[in-house]
Amino acid sequence: MVLTNKTPEEKVNSLFDRVAPEYDSMNNWISMGLEKNWRRETMKRLNIKVDSKLLDVCCGTGTWTADLANELSNEGHVTGLDFSKEMLKLAETKLIDVEQRKNIHLVQGNAMELPFADNSFAGTTIGFGLRNVPDASQVLSEMTRVVKPGGFVACLETSQPQNVFVKSVWNIFFKLVPVIAKVRGNNYADYDYLQKTTKEFVSANKLKEMFEEVGLQKVTYKQFSLGAVVLHIGYKSL
Repeated sequence: MVLTNKTPEEKVNSLFDRVAPEYDSMNNWISMGLEKNWRRETMKRLNIKVDSKLLDVCCGTGTWTADLANELSNEGHVTGLDFSKEMLKLAETKLIDVEQRKNIHLVQGNAMELPFADNSFAGTTIGFGLRNVPDASQVLSEMTRVVKPGGFVACLETSQPQNVFVKSVWNIFFKLVPVIAKVRGNNYADYDYLQKTTKEFVSANKLKEMFEEVGLQKVTYKQFSLGAVVLHIGYKSL
């Protein structure tokens, strides 16, 4: 196993349990309110059928899970999986209104070993979670395994801007994130970890290669905010 994140899983799990109450508000602040735009553009590109059965890996507080559910009819179904109990508690609260109209199921589990049978879902997604798992390739392999032939695997994740000026500004901003998080009453070390995983994660081109290495085809990616965030989409062979 080639580690893309060397922080032990139990430490990452504890961190996300701690940051859960402020996770959504901090994400909105860090993204300068642009996260909603990234997700909206992402949903336009997925072409989800209304009766699909979908899986949202590392679902966190359920933001993307809700977006997926809102694309479906009552015949569709979304499963949200995360390893953090505290994140899932918040997701349950957030999804109450959606659950009155949609079929949503939340599961505590490990993205490295998805507790689902082969070829179970029409599509799988992971939003801002791939950089936090021990082995991103293993998670992509698992997401591919549980998708039906022809189904999609989609990842929305922070990336490395290629423009030198943009990258320098980006680096300065993320170094300030844990400082500002502390001022806002959050734990400095937690957000220092999060900014480091952002800075150290693979480039958009490398992640495209990783998609292809697990057998996904027609892999494309779309950059947002001058390359600071990238959406990758690949399809399982028929």
